[in-house]
Formats: sequence, structure tokens, C-alpha cells
Amino acid sequence: MSPSASNLVSLRMQRFKVLSAGIASLVLMLGIARFAYTPMLPLMQNQAGLGIAEGGWLAAFNYLGYFCGALIAASISNLNTKDRLYRLGLIVALATTLGLGLTQNFWLWSLLRFFAGLSSAAGLLLGSGLVMHWLLRHKLRTELGIHFMGMGAGIFLSALFVYLLEPHLNWQLQWFWLTAAGCLLAVPAWLWLPKPDVSGYAVDGSKLQDQPPTRTFLRVFMLAYFCAGTGYAIIATFIVAHVELMSVKPGMGMVVFMVIGLAAAPACILWDLIARKIGDLNALLAAFILQFAGMLIPLLSPSLTWTLVGAALFGATFIGVVSLVLTMAGRYYPTRPAKMMGKMTLSYGVAQMAAPAMAGVLAQWSGSYSLSIGIASGFMFCGCILVYWLARQQ
Repeated sequence: MSPSASNLVSLRMQRFKVLSAGIASLVLMLGIARFAYTPMLPLMQNQAGLGIAEGGWLAAFNYLGYFCGALIAASISNLNTKDRLYRLGLIVALATTLGLGLTQNFWLWSLLRFFAGLSSAAGLLLGSGLVMHWLLRHKLRTELGIHFMGMGAGIFLSALFVYLLEPHLNWQLQWFWLTAAGCLLAVPAWLWLPKPDVSGYAVDGSKLQDQPPTRTFLRVFMLAYFCAGTGYAIIATFIVAHVELMSVKPGMGMVVFMVIGLAAAPACILWDLIARKIGDLNALLAAFILQFAGMLIPLLSPSLTWTLVGAALFGATFIGVVSLVLTMAGRYYPTRPAKMMGKMTLSYGVAQMAAPAMAGVLAQWSGSYSLSIGIASGFMFCGCILVYWLARQQ
């Protein structure tokens, strides 16, 4: 084998390991530490005495942690510091998942969900930024679709895990088993993501150059992402509880959540392909519109079939929105992709702090989650208009 062919094989293996590390980190720090709470919520309400409004507040504390993590990510420029915090996030994700099964104290749960949110930011922003930086430096295609498969896979696997174990284990033991699964994921997430190169140069010797957008573009971009964050936060937190409340057949909420994850996992790659054909902003607009439709469907038709269609649409598009936005952010700032990703996520995070708490209070007052989902859909519609304006400007 020639040296060039050998180098190509080596680069492909490195790419496989880096992307696998990113996927494993997202399954752990988002799929388990963050999203497993959604299918676990009805169990904790039925078995641990968690109230409807309290469930919303726990979600809000989680999003507060995520918001604080985004603040940290947006303020850090040193790649080595980002790498250390990413690895700390892996440990925190495991500790907080384990801790949820060790107590029934609401304030301890709140603290654990806050730190779980911090670890989620480490996975989604710092981990994704490190993966993006590695791809940019090695002159590889800077599409994060494969990487973000970890989010969809994490949603699906955590829901499947809870669904299969629910007849056999109580809520506490389920958290313990989720922790054990997370330990297995932490190994490749830790070992296969190399330490970042801080030289500022690509492997071919060229210098990485930032290409920031205009201030007006960035402000509208962040506002649109805020709208998407509001819509996402309410659906992702309460869709299982909403379906369980509306369905005559128990367990359907878990099935709906699995469909969301199953649709999300391959959709990231699909949105990369769509963006290649029609451009990033046009692809983002399509994702916004389809996510809006997916959120409306459960409100317009209570049938399980249409609810599953809406869940598939939501899963395939919310992940597309996140993937496209963060990929665009990383391309604008190749020397420090996680910094721009963090700034974008601040707008997403503000929505995620307020929306679940509001939705939980409204659900307790009205007796259902329909009003909250309707409000979330309204925010998503506003986001569609903003992204349409951005697409027209370019």
C-alpha cells in the first residue's frame, strides 16, 4: 500500500472514531442525562409522587443548567479548556443520572437536573464544537448530520429502554440501569475524541479564517432559534404525558416518544443532503415549517395514527433545526465553533428555561397539555416567518 493510500485509510479510521465518540457522547449526555426524563416522567408521577407542576419545574431547572452551560461555552475560547469541560460533562452525566434514583427530595432532584443540563451543554456544544474543529482542520466535509444522529438515537434508545423495563423494574432501578448503560457509552466518548490542536492551522498548513455574519442577520437568526427552542422544549418535555392523558391505551406516550427518536436519528443526514441541494437557509425554513406542522397535528386530531405522524415529523425536523443551525454557526467561526454555537444556544436556552415551567402550571390549571402545545405551535409559526425573512435576504 502506498503512503498516500495508507494515510487515507488512517484518516478514514480517525474520522470514524471521532464521529463515533461524538455520537456516544450525545447518547449519554443528551439521550440519557437529559431526554430519559421525558419517558420517566409518568413513572415518577405515578410511583414517586411527582406532581404535574413539579415535573415542569424539574424540566425548567434542567434547561437552566443547559442555559448556564451555553453561557460557559460562549465565553470560552481556549480549546484545551473546552476539552477538559467536555470530559467533565461525561462524568457529571453519569453522576446525575445515578443520583435521580437515590432520592425523592424535590430540591435534590432539581439540583441534579440542573447539573444534568450543564452536562448536556458540554455534549451538544463543546463536544460538537470539538468534532467540528477536527473536521475543519482535516479538511473534511463540515456537516454534522452523522454526529447529531446521537441525539435521535439517544431519544429512541432511552425511550425503548424505559418501555422494555417498565413492567419489571420500578422508577429507581430504571435510573440505575440507565446509568450502567451510560458507563458503556462513556468509554468511546472519552477515548476516541483526541485532544484538540490549538495551532489555528489546518493539517495542510492553511490558516483557519472566521467569516462572521452581519449583526442584523445574527439577531434575527437568534430570535428564530428562540422560537424553535420554545416549541421544542414544551413538546420534548410533555409529549409523553400529553399522549398518556389523552389516550385510552396505556403506554402509547412511550411509543410516540420512540417514534420521535426513531425519526430523528437518520434525519440529520437527510437534512445535510437537502442543504447541499437548496442551501442552508432554505433547508432550515423547510425544517421549521414541517416542525410547525408536526406540532399542530396532535392538537387537530386526537387519533393515535395522526399523533404518530406528528411525532415522526417533529422528530425528523427538530433535530434538523439544531443540526443545521449549529453547523452554520461552526462554519461562520471555524477557529472557535463552540463559541458561536454557545451564543446561538443561549437564545434556545432562554426559551427552554421558561417554557416547561409555564406549560406545567398551565397544564395543572387546565387539566391538559393542549393549551401549552398550542402556545408552542404559535412560537414555531413566528420562527417560520423569521427564517423566511433570512432566506429572502440571502
